[in-house]
Amino acid sequence: MIFETEQEQNRIAKAAELREAGVSPYPHFLKKEMSIREFKSKFDYIRNMDTEEKKADEEVVISGRLKLKRVAGKSTFANIEDENDNIQIYYSQGSIGEEDYAKFKKNLEVGDIILVKGYAFLTKTGEFSIHASHITLAAKAISPLPEKFHGLTDKEMRYRQRYLDMIMNPEVRGDFIKRSLIISNIRKFFEERGFLEVETPMMHPIAGGANAKPFVTHHNALDVDRYLKIAPELYLKRLVVGGMEAVFEINRCFRNEGMDLTHNPEFTSIEFYWAWHDYFDLMDLTEELFRTLLSNLKLPSNLKYDEYEIDFGKPFARVKYLDALTQIGGIPLDVVNDKEKILAKLREDKFEANEKLDLGHLQSELFDNYVEEKLINPTFIMDFPISISPLARRSDENPDIAERFELYIAGKEIANAFNELNDPIDQYGRFKAQIDAKNAGDDEAHEMDEDYCVALGYGMPPTAGWGLGVDRLVMLLLGKKSIRDVILFPAMKPIKFENKEN
Repeated sequence: MIFETEQEQNRIAKAAELREAGVSPYPHFLKKEMSIREFKSKFDYIRNMDTEEKKADEEVVISGRLKLKRVAGKSTFANIEDENDNIQIYYSQGSIGEEDYAKFKKNLEVGDIILVKGYAFLTKTGEFSIHASHITLAAKAISPLPEKFHGLTDKEMRYRQRYLDMIMNPEVRGDFIKRSLIISNIRKFFEERGFLEVETPMMHPIAGGANAKPFVTHHNALDVDRYLKIAPELYLKRLVVGGMEAVFEINRCFRNEGMDLTHNPEFTSIEFYWAWHDYFDLMDLTEELFRTLLSNLKLPSNLKYDEYEIDFGKPFARVKYLDALTQIGGIPLDVVNDKEKILAKLREDKFEANEKLDLGHLQSELFDNYVEEKLINPTFIMDFPISISPLARRSDENPDIAERFELYIAGKEIANAFNELNDPIDQYGRFKAQIDAKNAGDDEAHEMDEDYCVALGYGMPPTAGWGLGVDRLVMLLLGKKSIRDVILFPAMKPIKFENKEN
């Protein structure tokens, strides 16, 4: 049960008392005239007035949640907070009337949301405030706010009750406002360059578009299983076949995998596909996107993240995959190109070593364990093994290499891109190889998508495609160490809801 604590029962009683007095604890059709920030800006001139009594003549209506209340006999000082700012309010028997003052002195509590009509003035101590002539209760808070929530180390509670986290920590609310601004800037960036935003299905008949375990659901009317979107890639490329030469999608994706500081089973990504361009063009565009975001968000080119200082001011490094293994990972070349030696190296260093994996997948194990965390400044890792790139085009110079890159920053993968495979016969063969990989123990291998191969059979122009994890990007730009700090409602292990005394 909820609302059973003594404090909550007292607040419920006060709400009932207000109703008996003819005051609704939850009225509607209320309007505020401006935000607290707008109020402060409009009436800031009173600070420079020459008169002894510094106050505005105009009255306006603002609103906010009551965060502090100090009663001093026949007058009260309080503080209210709205989405972006807070302000002190002052009211007394004389300003709002004896009846209302008595009513609110008893029944108005921290956490309540109120509407305040009044004028701007400076207190004797020089604090910018609003002198209230009328107060309206907009919503009675039944649950009292925690007294010492700010800075609470129990992050589980903050993530589970994000609404409470934002009430008590305005900077958290600000972070999510910035997240929305980042996504808005990304959308504008692509629209200004001629890309068309589209929407593709969230439920797929075949799990595909990326190597990952899917979430499975069932469509009752069709009596078939469906897979929540792992990635929109195969649908977006169908649109390129259909004649849309520059498309992008910002949407949710789902991967039925573990959770850690950089993984959540539900996440936001952006993918775009660009006909008549190649993966070198995509590297250039990626750098341009980062420069634009840093500029628009007024962030420095040398961005601090965790213990690192990341340099966005110089061109992003471009390193070939096998060179990264030897030059950055310190793996001898004879080990890099020998399956048995890789297995021995992994076992020697206490890493998992699956002997059923092919050379490309084992090289990927080397990369994950010896290279990735060392890539601090923006780095494009290029030309991946073909076996771990089932949708990418083969290099004309080396058929074992895919024309693909991933962008790494602060030891994390941020983006993945490649020249798209548009040979339907090659693609069909790759899908069949993925089935073999799945049978060999790779649970994340692609399923066969015959319709996609049929689409390629009608011809797709030379195309390059790119995907970026929005959550990881926001983490980077806001300096957050956990993906849960940039997702409003992250996945959490279920617990029985308990209501405790504050």
